[in-house]
Amino acid sequence: MASASGSPVRVRFCPSPTGNPHVGLVRTALFNWAFARHNQGTMVFRIEDTDAARDSEESYNQLLDSLRWLGLDWDEGPEVGGPHAPYRQSQRMDIYKDVAEKLLAGGYAYHCYCTTEELDERRDAARAAGRPSGYDGHCRDLSAEQKAAYEAEGRTAIVRFRMPDEPITFTDLVRGELTFTPDNVPDYGIVRANGAPLYTLVNPVDDALMEITHVLRGEDLLSSTPRQIALYKALIELGVAKATPAFGHLPYVMGEGNKKLSKRDPQASLNIYRERGFLPEGLLNYLSLLGWSFSADQDVFSISDMIAKFDVADVNANPARFDLKKAESINGDHIRLLDVKAFTAACEPWLTAPHANWAPEDFDRAAWEAIAPHAQTRVTVLSDITANVDFLFLKEPVEDEASWAKAMKEGSDALLRTAREKLESADWSSPESLKEAVLAAGEAHGLKLGKAQAPVRVAVTGRTVGLPLFESLEILGKEKTLARIDAALAKLAA
Repeated sequence: MASASGSPVRVRFCPSPTGNPHVGLVRTALFNWAFARHNQGTMVFRIEDTDAARDSEESYNQLLDSLRWLGLDWDEGPEVGGPHAPYRQSQRMDIYKDVAEKLLAGGYAYHCYCTTEELDERRDAARAAGRPSGYDGHCRDLSAEQKAAYEAEGRTAIVRFRMPDEPITFTDLVRGELTFTPDNVPDYGIVRANGAPLYTLVNPVDDALMEITHVLRGEDLLSSTPRQIALYKALIELGVAKATPAFGHLPYVMGEGNKKLSKRDPQASLNIYRERGFLPEGLLNYLSLLGWSFSADQDVFSISDMIAKFDVADVNANPARFDLKKAESINGDHIRLLDVKAFTAACEPWLTAPHANWAPEDFDRAAWEAIAPHAQTRVTVLSDITANVDFLFLKEPVEDEASWAKAMKEGSDALLRTAREKLESADWSSPESLKEAVLAAGEAHGLKLGKAQAPVRVAVTGRTVGLPLFESLEILGKEKTLARIDAALAKLAA
């Protein structure tokens, strides 16, 4: 696919380095990346770091690290370079200053001397009269004498872009044809009084100079699009831009209470999912479903499959709700798609400090590799593995009083003594033999297997639920299993 002008697809992802990356931001990066890869285009990664008060180098490094972890690579940008470097806005200030001067010289922009108090007063009056409360064009056509008078008063001026007096219509790639009337899009500021360029200038200027063909971004930026389209027209006439990009505005991601998911929402931070052990593939799979679908009957797919099928025209304009349980479920499906060797390796960070509550010397790699195939079917995030297999590496099982009270009913001591006796004489090379031993113990006390194995499981693992019991006993070994049953009997006797 090419742009409307016939140029190869070029998209950009341009976050500000403020705070931790959040899932809505990642969804935007993913859709841009998938669109570029689907169309054999170029992904430009650009950092919008002109807000010195809020931007931080720590957040910048987190952004790069997060994209690398997710596998969302970029063709141009920080640490990669490219023909339009530098890719950090803080290093491009001379460019913005030059463009602003050209806009002023060409009559596309003008100096505005209105004070904040004057603006507020006129806005209040407009609202009271039922008129639009945007900027009223007070300084649009000042004479040289009026400008000199304002400057003699010691006033400073911002630079405003002069919006056209006719409606602006464009076709949104997600929402179809949209029209904005002049009264809803007044003249707007592009340079502060101190000379610092605003987002409203630097973003479209960078898109123009980097020859971006498609702008895919959040719905919250839709209201700024007619401004940028008007600015593009001026930039084209000035020879700064070659063409206006196509725009597609992605739907909101909603959190609890059907409110837009914000950085402050606990479930918004990307770091939470990484720390819990989401696979990059699982998280990206789920995030892709926030506004797009692979097919009516398939929610789980590979990222390469997504690239093959992704089309921004298929993105739904309606808000998408973030569902944590569905995200976990899809991640669990991706965990089960791993081969056992890959799963075993992926879990290892959660089997060592600080995640593991056992000493490093108590970790038994052979036992872990033996239990891994059974554990793989039981976890939805990798951090689940710690509680699932801790009974293998702890000197004593976890003390879970709720599990103990649930399993250790009247007569459990007699059952455990019989189970111990049967297990002691069982063949420990076969989980089936261990199952028959516990089954026989249950029959001796008039219990079916489900009731008979509950006290054994709690005695050995500390919990009422967990991995397949008899495979677990085989891997734990005869000596440790019998010792734990003895300990449980002693506790019951006490």
